Amino acid sequence: MMHIGACIASLLGQGGSRRYGLTWKWIRFFKNDRDRRDLVTCGSAAGIAAAFRAPVGGVLFALEEMASWWTSGLLWRAFFTTAVVAIILRALIDVCLSGKCGLFGKGGLIMFDVYSANISYHMADVPPVLLLGVVGGILGSLYNFLLDKVLRVYAIINKKSVTYKIFIACTISIFTSCLLFGLPWLASCQPCPLDSTEDCPTIGRSGNYKKFQCPPGHYNDLASLIFNTNDDAIRNLFSKNTDAEFQHSTMLIFFVTCFILSIISYGVVAPAGLFVPVIVTGASYGRFVGMLFSSHTNLNHGLFAVLGAASFLGGSMRMTVSLCVIILELTNNLLLLPMIMIVLLVSKTVADAFNGNIYDLIMKAKGFPYLEVHVEPYMRQLTVADVVTGPLQVCHGNEKVGNIVHILKTTNHQGFPVIDEPPHSESPVLYGLILRAHLITLLKKRVFLRTPVRIGSDSFRHFSADEFAKKGLGNVDKIEDIKLTEEEMEMFLDLHPFTNASPYTVVETMSLAKASTLFREVGLRHLLVIPKRTT
Repeated sequence: MMHIGACIASLLGQGGSRRYGLTWKWIRFFKNDRDRRDLVTCGSAAGIAAAFRAPVGGVLFALEEMASWWTSGLLWRAFFTTAVVAIILRALIDVCLSGKCGLFGKGGLIMFDVYSANISYHMADVPPVLLLGVVGGILGSLYNFLLDKVLRVYAIINKKSVTYKIFIACTISIFTSCLLFGLPWLASCQPCPLDSTEDCPTIGRSGNYKKFQCPPGHYNDLASLIFNTNDDAIRNLFSKNTDAEFQHSTMLIFFVTCFILSIISYGVVAPAGLFVPVIVTGASYGRFVGMLFSSHTNLNHGLFAVLGAASFLGGSMRMTVSLCVIILELTNNLLLLPMIMIVLLVSKTVADAFNGNIYDLIMKAKGFPYLEVHVEPYMRQLTVADVVTGPLQVCHGNEKVGNIVHILKTTNHQGFPVIDEPPHSESPVLYGLILRAHLITLLKKRVFLRTPVRIGSDSFRHFSADEFAKKGLGNVDKIEDIKLTEEEMEMFLDLHPFTNASPYTVVETMSLAKASTLFREVGLRHLLVIPKRTT
């Protein structure tokens, strides 16, 4: 859901889709880098709010994980987006309460209600909770490590052909089906509880008690977890007053199975997520730990499952505030706040000692350029002059068309410095920065000059605002698609009217740490390094 929300927002940010006729004039105002980035952030917040019915958690998730540059304006936009999601979701749930919408109408805005007025904890309950956080941090870092290795293997295989992608997906699907159907045979049948509030065994629908080859009046506890939807499995694990419902071996087998399957299933050509599998895995081992410490704590097994899910989420995703609020909105239990805060902080601290969070590891594996929030210590010992590389590709204020084409074809840079030289200036001086996309637009319009002269703002009449707007991901113009004659290659372009004459610049002696902080905090795409004047 998070990806769906981000994709819809990105579609709006690129002006809709002409192929499917989804374009409106008002969308063109969002066709720029900043608005598209903000829209994607709001879209991801909306996805979290819709998936987990956690509007406030969605806003905090966008703040903590999605956005590298946050403003008060973006805050209220994200809050407005999630509020609309909550209202629409509430309205749809009310419509579906009659049962006409299938499983969508089940429950309400609270997905896993574990509310209990009798929840209380004492100092004797803190050590097991701390242990849960430590184990969650270790398991979360191990999960990230193994998932990173599996994704790198999948990336190598997927580059070969589409056939390999389909083969891997089919193989894992068949393996998963056989494994999940065979594992319940390892569990023994349990007699149905006498005080059960629902049918036992449950037949033909999701529920707590699955028969699976058991005699009448008995149920298979492992099948009750496996042959349920993920939501119902989590609901079973979080349930209170069910301490005798599952066996130790069942919880251990289910945890190992979820841990392995969630790793090998992510990365195949199928929409497999991270949040719900991690919650299921964490809840299973949390309940297992609760069984081990049942004689030393007053917390029931369902609460241990909630804390286990929180610790595993913290150990894998390394978020604190947003995860805490999301879990509270999921469970409707504010009394758990201190315990959830403890396990999240402990699990994140332990896991940070081993590797990065799962999203950073995936971005590194994909090769996406990404700046960490905190600068590395070695950056304080370097200046920006120590890391710049050449040769520098620049454009002159009046540049020959052939030179522009050569620069665009031989580099992948998205921006180029524009300099003025005599007779346009007394000495070589930086005039500004021009984007690759703008250069390609100028070449497409062929507003060429036979002599290198400045024509000023008169050249704007040849263009519209839409031509300089940010293109969609699949509609980016390429220099290879522009065909120019030999005569046109010898002509000139006046770049002055289309150049950003006030780009951010730093001197070559600036600390690399300061430059990195400036680049990230201001939300820059380009930062020009200029020599320090000595005269």
